[in-house]
Amino acid sequence: MRFSKTFSLVAALALSAFTTALAAPIPDSAKTNGFAIGVQAYTFHRKYSVWDSVEKAAEAGAKVIEFYPGQSYGRDGDRSAFDHNSATPEKIEALKAHLLKNGVRAVNYGVVDIPKKEKMARKIFEFAKALDLYAITTESTESIDVVEKLAKEYDIRVGYHNHPRRRQAPNYKVWDANYILALVKDRDPRIGAAADIGHWTTDNFKAVENLRILKGRLVSVHAKDRKNFGNPVHNVPLGQGVIGVGAVLAELREQNFQGNISIEHEADWHDNVGKVKEGIRFVKDWNAESK
Repeated sequence: MRFSKTFSLVAALALSAFTTALAAPIPDSAKTNGFAIGVQAYTFHRKYSVWDSVEKAAEAGAKVIEFYPGQSYGRDGDRSAFDHNSATPEKIEALKAHLLKNGVRAVNYGVVDIPKKEKMARKIFEFAKALDLYAITTESTESIDVVEKLAKEYDIRVGYHNHPRRRQAPNYKVWDANYILALVKDRDPRIGAAADIGHWTTDNFKAVENLRILKGRLVSVHAKDRKNFGNPVHNVPLGQGVIGVGAVLAELREQNFQGNISIEHEADWHDNVGKVKEGIRFVKDWNAESK
């Protein structure tokens, strides 16, 4: 009996340690007002490189950044694409030093296609691990089995992202929060949703309602604000549009959301640092009473 109790205690402690260690969280030092608010590098892609984007993120007041595949690298005029297929260990280490110098933490990578072939998919997870990322963002629903396997192995979260509904592509279903929930609900807890609140607005969904559908499975958020629901799309800084970003933040706090929020301002392409800065300021100044 004594052995059994001891064994049970050891097993419980081991389980507790595993739960605590599950995909290391974004540290509080990388958060603003309790949120890991930053920028998706795609915001700067029309004019700037990965190297520049880190500096632009810091200029805007972001503490975290989400990279995407294919943006030019940029160091010392290097215009080659930077992604999981092309990044050398030397480039990754130089970028990590650049991030540290600018006080910005890399937390996410996507939206990236994850192949069903494990050998090819593994390159993405190796890249994410080398950058010490919190998560990967994808829409590759057909690869869910290999995604789950590698998320466990590398201890990295994966969020399924949504673009707007494609009327001519009925097999594209990730626009529907209920579909994403059904996809991930019985999977490893590292697998969840990368919610794009702007794209939901294009489809006339209310962001808070969809966030509630995905409660407990939110990995990350792509944050936009819009002048209007539906089309045409007109982006505005966070907190200045119809989405109700204050209510979104309140819902995320209620859910104890610990992922990254990436501002993706898809407008004012050649000079949008100020728009990102306004959004980060909104999050910094937000409080639950002013939602």
